[in-house]
Amino acid sequence: MVKRIDKKWELRLYVAGKTPKSVAALTNLKKYCEEHLKGQYRIEVIDLLEQPQLAEGDQILAIPTLVRKVPEPIRKIIGDLSNEEKVLVGLNIRPA
Repeated sequence: MVKRIDKKWELRLYVAGKTPKSVAALTNLKKYCEEHLKGQYRIEVIDLLEQPQLAEGDQILAIPTLVRKVPEPIRKIIGDLSNEEKVLVGLNIRPA
């Protein structure tokens, strides 16, 4: 019997407070993950107003920014994540 290994997706969303763009980005991200990665993802939200030192590690230059930590390679998407096709291709969930 072949054991299927499910990919685990580790996503980190950098925001700065509860701005409309930050809230939209998180809402969109959760929706896409539930539709395409159900049970295989973890979202970590980092508010740079509370933890500004964390921006340096992932070289965050704009907010909101989504960082895919796992699976590698690391990928970044900037913005409110409203373009589903762009997000899915950018995260490599769907082929380009």
